[in-house]
Amino acid sequence: MNAFYNKQGIGDVLLVQLQTETPEKIHPEQTGDITLIKDASGAIAGFNLFNASEYMELESAASVEVTEGLVTVLQNALEKNGVDYILEVDLSPKFVVGYVESKEKHPNADKLNICQVAVGSEQLQIVCGAPNVEAGQKVVVAKVGAVMPSGMIIKDAELRGVASSGMICSAKELALPNAPQEKGILVLPEDAETGSPFEVKA
Repeated sequence: MNAFYNKQGIGDVLLVQLQTETPEKIHPEQTGDITLIKDASGAIAGFNLFNASEYMELESAASVEVTEGLVTVLQNALEKNGVDYILEVDLSPKFVVGYVESKEKHPNADKLNICQVAVGSEQLQIVCGAPNVEAGQKVVVAKVGAVMPSGMIIKDAELRGVASSGMICSAKELALPNAPQEKGILVLPEDAETGSPFEVKA
């Protein structure tokens, strides 16, 4: 789940995204302060909460941190507006320290590499185009569902026929201060703990 709030841009409305993929066709359904956004199959892809500041305290920022507290408030708002829907939210960190276990050349693209990256209890296959990525590095991984500081949402993808789940990030992509301008991923110290959260200011 991702949540966005921009009072100056769109008013006192909290936008809640439940699916990483935006449906081609949407079917809005209004119930009180809630507008459900349904896809063609009738599944709820997200919803808009109007008069959001009456339900919670919000700063006028583009991205809202998804916490257990926010999920509770949103669940109560749904119930208050007569929406029978249980929020099931993955609250695990979306930016984590990864360990590049292996790197091999992409068979269909000279500048791309296929990396197997450990991120704690799971391993991700990530296609990476950075010139400095190497096996044995500790790196920052944006997992599927992560919202980059630019507003881009990380999704499962297929790059030149190879599946990729996540992104190995550069300092510039993470909007870190004094990020170098040249292309290349951010390499972390060797003692960084694989799978541990990496804080990103959205």
